[in-house]
Amino acid sequence: MNTKLHAVTDAEGRPLSFFMTAGQVSDYTGAAALLDDLPKAQWMLGDRGYDAEWYRDAVQAKGITPCIPGRKSLIIPVKYDKRRY
Repeated sequence: MNTKLHAVTDAEGRPLSFFMTAGQVSDYTGAAALLDDLPKAQWMLGDRGYDAEWYRDAVQAKGITPCIPGRKSLIIPVKYDKRRY
């Protein structure tokens, strides 16, 4: 059995909040659980596991620009700031 630790950090990488899930649980579960914990920010960096339009839309609704690369299997690539990522 394994686990995943989802975290919200500040711009310096210091942890602000955590959420733990079982290893086989989708990353979307952790993303949804921590959505209300996102601080005011200009940018939010996330890995491919958080690649979902509903999540990008929710982050943008908070006034934050998401920087999340799309999954490699996507036919139409997702645009994101590669330099920032």
